[in-house]
Amino acid sequence: MRTDLSGRTALVTGASSGFGRHFCQLLARSGAEVIAAARRTDLLDSLVADIAAEGGKAQALRLDVADESQVVEALSGLEALDIVVNNAGIAGPSRAIDCEGDEWRSIFDVNVNGAFYVSREAARIMRKAGRGGSIINIASITGLRTAHSAAAYAPSKAAVIHMTKSLAMEWARFGIRVNAIAPGYIETDLNREFLLSPAGEDMKKRIPQRRFGEIADLDGPLLLLASDASAYMTGSVLAVDGGHLASPL
Repeated sequence: MRTDLSGRTALVTGASSGFGRHFCQLLARSGAEVIAAARRTDLLDSLVADIAAEGGKAQALRLDVADESQVVEALSGLEALDIVVNNAGIAGPSRAIDCEGDEWRSIFDVNVNGAFYVSREAARIMRKAGRGGSIINIASITGLRTAHSAAAYAPSKAAVIHMTKSLAMEWARFGIRVNAIAPGYIETDLNREFLLSPAGEDMKKRIPQRRFGEIADLDGPLLLLASDASAYMTGSVLAVDGGHLASPL
C-alpha cells in the first residue's frame, strides 16, 4: 500500500487527546507535517514536543471548530493542505426527553457545523493549490444505527455521514476525496470505566469479535484514506467496529 505521506501537510482537529492525539502521531510517523488543532494549547504543546522528539514535524494551532470566523481566520494563513482529519467532537448522555436545546445545539455546533467549516476552508485551499487532497471525517456507528442515551450525538454523526457523501460528490472534480471512518466502541481514557462495567461486558457480548476496539485498530483505515492507496475512494464510510453493525437486532 502506498501510505508514505512524506511532503504532505495534515490538519487534525480535536488533537489534544484521545483519537486526535493518536492520529497526529500516526500521521507524523508516516512522514506528514502535522498541524495539531484544538482549544487546549497546553496539551498541544506537549504533543508537538513528543512528535519532534521522534523526529517528526508538527505545529500547534489553537482552534475552536464551532467558531466559523475563527476557522476562516486560522486556515486562511495556510498555503498548502493535503490531508484533513475532522476529529473534534463532543457527546451528551441525554435521552431525548431530557435533552435541552443548549445540549442539542452545542453537539451539532461541534460535530456537524465544525466539520463543515473546516472542510469548506480546507477545500478552498486544496482547490487553489490544484493538487487535490483527502478529507476524513470521524463519524460513529451510532450514525448508522441508533443507541440508547444518544439523542443528539447519534443524529449529529448521521449528519456527518451524509455530509461526507454530499461533499464527496461536489468536490470530486477538484481531486478532493471526502470519506469517513465510523468507529465502534473503541477503548479510551474517557470510556474505559464504562466498558469495564457490567453494562460494558453485556455490550461486548453483542460484538461478533467479542472485544472492544483499540485506538490502533483505526491506524489502517486512517492511513488508507489519507494516502494514495485510496485514490479511487470518495464518499465511502468505513465501519471499524468488530462486526457490531452486522450483529442481529
